[in-house]
Amino acid sequence: MPRYPQAILISCEAPWDERGNLLEDVFRQQVRHDLDLGFNHVYIFGTAGEGYAVDTPRFQQLTRLFREETAHPDVYPMVGVIGLSTPTIVERIAFAYDVGFRVFQISLPSWGALNDTEVLTFFRDVCGAFPDAQFLHYNLPRTKRVLTGKDYRRVIDEVPNLVATKNTGGGLDRAYDLMTHAPELQHFFGETNFPHGCMFGECSLLSSFGPMIPHKTRALFKAGLARDVETMFRLQHDIYVMTAEVLGPVLTEARIDGAYDKMIVRLAGLEAMPIRLLSPYQGFSEEQYQAVKQVFQAKYSGW
Repeated sequence: MPRYPQAILISCEAPWDERGNLLEDVFRQQVRHDLDLGFNHVYIFGTAGEGYAVDTPRFQQLTRLFREETAHPDVYPMVGVIGLSTPTIVERIAFAYDVGFRVFQISLPSWGALNDTEVLTFFRDVCGAFPDAQFLHYNLPRTKRVLTGKDYRRVIDEVPNLVATKNTGGGLDRAYDLMTHAPELQHFFGETNFPHGCMFGECSLLSSFGPMIPHKTRALFKAGLARDVETMFRLQHDIYVMTAEVLGPVLTEARIDGAYDKMIVRLAGLEAMPIRLLSPYQGFSEEQYQAVKQVFQAKYSGW
């Protein structure tokens, strides 16, 4: 049995005005919109949520608001923390912990790739500082060290409150590796590799498109729970084609994740969401968004 429940996990984005100030009402609307759609595992401050870009005041402001909007027994919120040092990461977790959160998403410090000893030290020092909290590890190439199933195997027995991972890349190979060598962890896969993970046991869905295509997202997750192979891979194909047709013209520009996710939030119905990002990252223009929206509404708005 994995250490964390099986679920669909959804990211919440931060809306900024022209001066980089948080639009509180728009943020509250977005969180409520996701919850109203039935997505009750939500988080802030991944890559899409600009967790790498916020200063301490913005981090604290958003964390407080997120707590106010998710302080309900049927909601399972998570706060992401991205930093270049263990003390910075622990400091931000401590703030969110004091606000009331007990589940956190962490990634390895990215200034230099960690060796095996440093990886274990990081998890011991961060997770061990909050023994009654739970931690999901966000495993991505930006940190210069993508952990394998065997890497997690070395950490699992030493760090009992590491409970989950987020792995949206690597396809079948990574899904097999993680599910085989580290089954104690709840692995959250993306739409493209979730069906592969389901072939090897219990895993979860990190959905990039959930609020935009809620019916297809829930259908994919349901098929995964049932290990309905035909339905899983048909839906995987459908979502891939939708992504290529709707976002294809802007995917070639390879912007930071938040540029795409803010467009997705608007396509989901929250037109008040600005598509600008914090400095120095470049979002998309209104003209680009309108072109994407036209394709989506013509072919996929009922999904």
